[in-house]
Amino acid sequence: MLQFNKNNLADSSSPYLQQHKNNPIHWQEWSKEILDYAKKENKILFVSVGYATCHWCHVMAAEAFSNNEIADFLNEHFVAIKVDREQRPDIDQYMMAFLIEQQGHGGWPLNVICTPDAKPFLAMTYVSVVQKYGMSGLLDILKHAVAFYEQNKERISAFTFSSHVAEVKDEKELIEAYSFSYNEQSGGFSAAAQFPPHNTLLFLLYYYEKNKNQKIKTMVEKTLDAMATRGLHDHLQGGFYRYCVDSSWLIPHFEKMLYDQALLLWVYSIAYKVLKKEEYKQTVKKLLVCLEETFHDKETGLYYSGHDADTAHQEGVTYLWTKEELQNVLSNDEFVQFCSLYEITDSGNFEGKNHLLKKKFAFMNVVENKLLLERKKRAQPFVDRKIITSWNALTGIGLLMAWRCTDNMAALEKANILFDNLIKKHYTQNKIIHSSFGTSIQEQEFLEDYSAVLLFATYLYEENFHEKTKQLIETLYQKIISFNVNSVWIESRNPDFVSVPAQNYDHPTPSSVSLAEFALLRTNIILGKEYRHSSGNYTSALSHDFFNLQTFFRNGNFHIFYTSKNIPWQQLPMNSMQVFGNGEKQ
Repeated sequence: MLQFNKNNLADSSSPYLQQHKNNPIHWQEWSKEILDYAKKENKILFVSVGYATCHWCHVMAAEAFSNNEIADFLNEHFVAIKVDREQRPDIDQYMMAFLIEQQGHGGWPLNVICTPDAKPFLAMTYVSVVQKYGMSGLLDILKHAVAFYEQNKERISAFTFSSHVAEVKDEKELIEAYSFSYNEQSGGFSAAAQFPPHNTLLFLLYYYEKNKNQKIKTMVEKTLDAMATRGLHDHLQGGFYRYCVDSSWLIPHFEKMLYDQALLLWVYSIAYKVLKKEEYKQTVKKLLVCLEETFHDKETGLYYSGHDADTAHQEGVTYLWTKEELQNVLSNDEFVQFCSLYEITDSGNFEGKNHLLKKKFAFMNVVENKLLLERKKRAQPFVDRKIITSWNALTGIGLLMAWRCTDNMAALEKANILFDNLIKKHYTQNKIIHSSFGTSIQEQEFLEDYSAVLLFATYLYEENFHEKTKQLIETLYQKIISFNVNSVWIESRNPDFVSVPAQNYDHPTPSSVSLAEFALLRTNIILGKEYRHSSGNYTSALSHDFFNLQTFFRNGNFHIFYTSKNIPWQQLPMNSMQVFGNGEKQ
């Protein structure tokens, strides 16, 4: 039995919620019991959604959520609920859709005020204790919300939303859209903050291998080079940060997410095979080291979800160098050599220090490793050790691509181990769980996990043709079909929340819908089932490109090789699929 007059987050399985366990607010974790209590007591809900490596979530935790006056008001008038967006994508999607409808944009922390029966009526992102950025302080907003609810409680209606409806595009329109959005000066497809466009690059690389469009090659290559040489890349460790705050790929937001490493491993692997650029192979090699050294959980054989942007409440300090610090670590010759490759100044480029940027696409392994060893002596960012099923499945696909494209046998071995451990740990009682943390597992089921694991299984089956893998593919196929209700994909059917439409927006990760469609397409081919093979329509560029990739496949742009023995991937084009048998219905 919960005690509602205290903070109960110390018992949570979420590292993000654990970060708030010492707030004076009586935080609760989302559950049916909490919702029933709110309705019984007729208390409105303050629902705060975030994640463990979110910089502005930390800022709000240290400011507003540690303020005793705010806490007292929340505790008296609200039921305060903390939600880890990575554990509960259904709640996050629903609340984010409401925020975007209200304000036209979104972000985290995501703070939503709801009626006692969970109807949202006010939403905001970061809010200061005092008036700031043209917005009232949090306490004033909370007082306004209480008064508004009392005056309008009978008129607040339930919020419903549907997935974003993508525009239908033909191939010519799609390619023109990439050209229109392409940043010719810096690479990428944004004139503002630059996020790594994983899904777009995947589509364009597969498209280029078949069509050899030189403009596509230029866009892809310049973007890949910019991401690998400028501020998005951790040049010493090998991983990639979440995004750059500027259009020129200079200064990143320093958090690292598993899904970025997984998808960029896939991207740079096939880029090496398609574009034959040795630097991409080296980028893959360093990404594998990053995964092993900083994300890999040695006990479970699975991979952690992310690394914080902050170290000791300061963003990026683990990764920054003064000129003097570099000179103290390196010999004179090494420092001169290092400055020939990296842009190093007395004043730096980030708060008086140097965030490392390369002048050209090259590697200096001995010197870089020397600096990395020194950097490891520093305080390190917090690691969110939560294991997320779908992100691990994407990591497994990235490992398989590293094997297929760069002939890295160790990557194949890691992919096999990852798959076995993921099934052992996260596939229980005939259902795939969403996440785990230590010995705690999350019970809820989501389409994104079933789809990602099935897609991973189809790629692994091409390596082993094992009957056991095929049987699992058949089982997961049936489970995924159950998430399609009246021809509409739903994300989940969790009893403590409304059923929400599945995400179809491919950013930053492939959406649940795109993963499901691609996984089912590949499964149909493996199982010898009928599948739609026609000139299907593409959808909006940049926002739906993993879906466009499966459309490209569905439109017959892949080679399917029916064989009783694995054909070495080095002998096949990238756009290939291997199926056990002779092509007849199985």
